[in-house]
Parts: sequence; structure tokens; C-alpha cells
Amino acid sequence: MTTDANSTAGITGSAHLDAADRPTITPCLWFDGAGLDAAEFYVSLFPESSIDAVTPGPDGTPMMIVFTLMGRPFQALNGGPQFRFNEAVSLVVPCDGQDDVDRYWSALVDGGEEGQCGWLKDRFGVSWQVVPSQLGELLGDPDPERAGRAVAAMLQMRKIDLTVMRAAADGASA
Repeated sequence: MTTDANSTAGITGSAHLDAADRPTITPCLWFDGAGLDAAEFYVSLFPESSIDAVTPGPDGTPMMIVFTLMGRPFQALNGGPQFRFNEAVSLVVPCDGQDDVDRYWSALVDGGEEGQCGWLKDRFGVSWQVVPSQLGELLGDPDPERAGRAVAAMLQMRKIDLTVMRAAADGASA
């Protein structure tokens, strides 16, 4: 089999484009009529977010919503009741510290349900992980006993509490 530069570029997805010009993978979230409400809610929570386009369906109601969350593209499709969200796919919220964890957790879980270890489902059924950046240093501590105590504390939590996890890592009772 022989290939030339043009056929190879087609296979790899525009190999000659600059990285900024290449298309990106965009998650599409399937809703049963609440896509615009969900997109507006998410955009209100996160910086660098916007509703970019709304395409009406045949009945005039929003069918496809293109939006940006924290600089990343997303789509919401009002596709009907055939499919439901589950925990097999979740969105991870990077947090700078406990204040961010508290703020995002409270907003996202309102009307939804808490899960374990920083997981929750929002009122639309979308699964989220609200994770402080400091979690990695606690769970990846070079001292396996400290890391183990931090993990054990986290497994008892719903919303991540860095103060409790640090105390546990240090050997204090939670």
C-alpha cells in the first residue's frame, strides 16, 4: 500500500494544521428537554464560560446548544428520554482549594445527590467529581502510611475536606 502526504493527512485529521486550528473532541451531553437550562446553569458557575449557539428543533424549542465551560467546548442535545446519564462518564471540576470545593459542590449538588469521595450528580443527572488540586499530594504521599490514612479518610467522605484529610494523614483522628 502506498500513501502520499495528502492521504496521510486525511487519515490523521489534518496533520498540516497548526494545533490551534485543529478541531477538538467535544463532549455532547444528551438531555430530555433541559439542555439549555443545564448549559445556562453550568455557564453561570464556571469562569471562561459562555452559551455560543442555540439551534432550534422542528418545534422551535432548543435542540442543540453549543457552549463553553472553562474554555472547553461542549454541546447539549435535547434528544428525548431514551438515554440517561450515569456514573460511567463524569466531569471533573479542578479546584484551587477548599473554598472552591465548597462553592462548586454546593452549587452542583443543589437539587441533585451526593456521592462518595467528591462525586455528585447534579439536578440534571450529570455526574461530577469536585476535586481539589491538593488531593494528589495527599494520596500520592511518598510515605505509604500517610497516604493510606488520607485515602481511608477520603473513603468516609462525600464532599472532599482537605483539613480532615491532612489531619488523618498526620495521624490525628478524624
